[in-house]
Amino acid sequence: MKVLEVKDVKMYYEIPFRGYVKAVDGISFSLDAKESLGIVGESGCGKSSLGITLMRLLPSNGRLVNGQVLLDGANIYDLPEDRLRKEIRWKKISMVFQGAMNALHPIIKVGEQIAEAIMLHEEMSKEEAWKRAGDLLELVGISRDRVDNYPFEFSGGMRQRVMIAMALALNPAILIADEPTTALDVIVQAQILRLIKDLQEKFGISLILISHDVSVIAEMSDYVAVMYAGMFQEYGSAKDVFLNPLHPYTKGLLSSVPSVKGKPRRLASIPGAPPNLLNPPKGCRFAPRCPFARDKCFKEEPELREVEPGHFARCHYAEELRGVEWNVR
Repeated sequence: MKVLEVKDVKMYYEIPFRGYVKAVDGISFSLDAKESLGIVGESGCGKSSLGITLMRLLPSNGRLVNGQVLLDGANIYDLPEDRLRKEIRWKKISMVFQGAMNALHPIIKVGEQIAEAIMLHEEMSKEEAWKRAGDLLELVGISRDRVDNYPFEFSGGMRQRVMIAMALALNPAILIADEPTTALDVIVQAQILRLIKDLQEKFGISLILISHDVSVIAEMSDYVAVMYAGMFQEYGSAKDVFLNPLHPYTKGLLSSVPSVKGKPRRLASIPGAPPNLLNPPKGCRFAPRCPFARDKCFKEEPELREVEPGHFARCHYAEELRGVEWNVR
């Protein structure tokens, strides 16, 4: 059963006297109950912008210029703000924001911050909300006795757990986690990822995980979308995308990640930098950095098409490049 459908969504940032940054430029996908989708790509590719678009939390200069975000069949951009706040956010779809570890108010007790979030969305007494806050802390592996503590009394990993608890406070069907392990050490990162996975399985949550870390996406996701310059460049099951990459950008990302398996190899790099989305290049947006680019790539924008069953790529030559390795140092 589809819990989320995203149809040709375009979200641009208006820059006065300069134009529009095409941060999200024609994204479509769907998510079934209990599924997990990983969105991976370089910084600035539009991952976080897509996350806030799905929550309808656009900044003052953000504009949805096309498309629909359907939750249970209803387009959230057609709903009044008060209904969105009371019925949709937190209850149906919730988000752990990038930098969430530092998002707690430093001089308000953790339990009070969680309880306040609950009472804003449900008719519940302070005592009931406080008890619920303790239950949520226990859910993420923190003693309920810590509700009276302040954020500075928690480690970075524990603060991240508190933000996850807050995001799950109203039992949402969909959780968006935007770089949930940023600034955490490797051990704590693994604990947080395991916690998210366990909670997803326990409550049947659909998960959208946003990260620049390919290994995290591979471990956590059923499906993977590789994003570049505001567009999905490749989409498919995690197995298909990581074992049989079709798009040159995906090949480049995977070649830049160290592996403990196989023969030792020199890590590759992707030359150049992502394009300026105020004025994206004509044709394929990755062509200026692609070692396989040809004249057609600089003239015609490729479509995201089904190259193999359930496996999509935005590349004119995806079939020809099947199995070809990235060879740029």
